[in-house]
Amino acid sequence: MPPTASLPGLLDSVAPILDRWGYLAIGGVIGVESFGVPAPGQTIMVAASIYAGAGRMNIYIVAIVSFVTAVIGDNIGYWIGLRGGRKIVHRWGKYIFVTPERLEKAEKFFARRGNRIIVVARFIDGLRQLNGVIAGITKMPWKTFLIYNAIGALLWVGWWCTVAYLLGVHLVEIMGQAHRYKWIAIGLIVVAIATYVTLHVRHVRRRRARSAATVEEPQT
Repeated sequence: MPPTASLPGLLDSVAPILDRWGYLAIGGVIGVESFGVPAPGQTIMVAASIYAGAGRMNIYIVAIVSFVTAVIGDNIGYWIGLRGGRKIVHRWGKYIFVTPERLEKAEKFFARRGNRIIVVARFIDGLRQLNGVIAGITKMPWKTFLIYNAIGALLWVGWWCTVAYLLGVHLVEIMGQAHRYKWIAIGLIVVAIATYVTLHVRHVRRRRARSAATVEEPQT
């Protein structure tokens, strides 16, 4: 039974692929996206989950295929980064819209956050595609990458499959109205970040002041 409403925007664009190839389409698109090729992996997973909610696919198979191919794809990216790394990206990256500047920015962001970014990289466009490649280039231990990458993929798949499956075609309405509140959401995020940074800087300064005062105290 098809959904009672058409899929919105990019979701509708992947519907023909899902209709023809089913679970193979999910695995193929997510797999290639995960080792650096710009592809609508998240989009096709959400669309498949909506289909599952309408009875056209099995949500458990959608989730399993998405998780397994995400992990496999990221590990292919890891070995590409480890073996060929920067040379491959600099030579062929322009054909998949991965410029040296984009790679450099992603590497710096990756280096500052360490293992934590592996977990959240799946939710960040750009890092989702380059996550494994950058981990390989920076020579992160493979077992460490595997563990954190699996956790990130599990959270990513679990979140989007659950939300899309439960909301179903109502997600169409939500996505259609979301742009009205985009700037409000951005404003709240900016305020939250500014507040956090201010409090953190204030805490660091107070701690340094206390440390300096302790050092300057005369010994009795």
